[in-house]
Amino acid sequence: MERSWFGRRKTKKRQGGEKEDRQKVVVDGTEIRELVGDREAFGMFAESKFRELDADGDGRLSVRELQPAVAGIGAALGLPAQGSDPNADHIYSEAMSEVTQGKQEGVSRAEFQEVLSDILLGMAAGLKRDPIVILRIDGEDLRDFVSSPRYEPAAAAIFSQAGSEDASSLRQRLLAAVRQLGVDHGMPPAADPWVLENVIEPALQRLSADQLEQPVASKDIFLEQLKKLLGDVVERLQERPVIVAHTENTFDGSGVRSLLANKFELDKLLDSVCKDVPVEHKKKASKECLRAALDKMADAASLPPHGSVTQVDAIVDEALKMANNAHDGKAVDEAEFKKLLTEVLGAVMLRLSGDPVFVSTSTVVHESLSSSSTLLSSPAVPSPPSE
Repeated sequence: MERSWFGRRKTKKRQGGEKEDRQKVVVDGTEIRELVGDREAFGMFAESKFRELDADGDGRLSVRELQPAVAGIGAALGLPAQGSDPNADHIYSEAMSEVTQGKQEGVSRAEFQEVLSDILLGMAAGLKRDPIVILRIDGEDLRDFVSSPRYEPAAAAIFSQAGSEDASSLRQRLLAAVRQLGVDHGMPPAADPWVLENVIEPALQRLSADQLEQPVASKDIFLEQLKKLLGDVVERLQERPVIVAHTENTFDGSGVRSLLANKFELDKLLDSVCKDVPVEHKKKASKECLRAALDKMADAASLPPHGSVTQVDAIVDEALKMANNAHDGKAVDEAEFKKLLTEVLGAVMLRLSGDPVFVSTSTVVHESLSSSSTLLSSPAVPSPPSE
């Protein structure tokens, strides 16, 4: 086996053709916590990174200089680039908030080790809650899917969704079909521009150009052409595997239930949240104010941050609307404000327990699984023996 930074292991094929788990890395923050916990190793790590980041050599790092550090750490861990994935963006945001605390002053060499620890532990906390699986998609799983009994029913279901009267061309129908296949089928996200340009389009060009522009004559033709297309995609992926960051979350209200059941933790959290809300805003108990307070409680309740999951946002908004209607815009004191927050959480819990929200995201990582950023590259150490 090969060992990558932070001790993550990547499997190789055994000789003899025996299958193993394809190259897959689960990034859950464990290795980060282990690094920070080793004082000697972490001290050396922090010193080497400070020297790299302090480009002007003034002995201090500005907040602006720290921002690429967070991006570099995320890249080395396999996180999608900032702005491309809501879960990863929240982790980046958490990491920076641990450092800045709303301040703009730089940090000295002595302070940097603590700052870097905060960055890494902030990321580790986000990854523990929402692990990211880094997959190397090389066509093997897709080939297995196409040759399995699962293929025909799945392809027929995709064809049926469009309806027999659909006048779209074969090209349009095939593109729509591959977008419905996910990493569980062995398909990288087909909507990604790089995948479309380097994998899907070259595979389409191997089909009949005339037939691609004609409407689909029958389900059998569609299934046959889709199978050919996927066979060509397999070949492309074997030549140029795609690295994908994949996350899955099910919001079923269980985290809210656990929080509401623990009165001590709930009261402590409510006290903390209310301290950050201006008195005049608490008295109004507006929808915006309640939403901001709830967002501060999201981690403890295993809820996504506002704006990252549309379905959960809709449930929260409905609960907030009900709370607003209940107090009819009247002024409320702190105890009533806390009661409103608790009632909103209860309403959200009931909705999610009855109708859980499942969210799955897949993002292409345009970096080799075996590579790491210069920020996280460590001094040369002896490699462990191959296993």
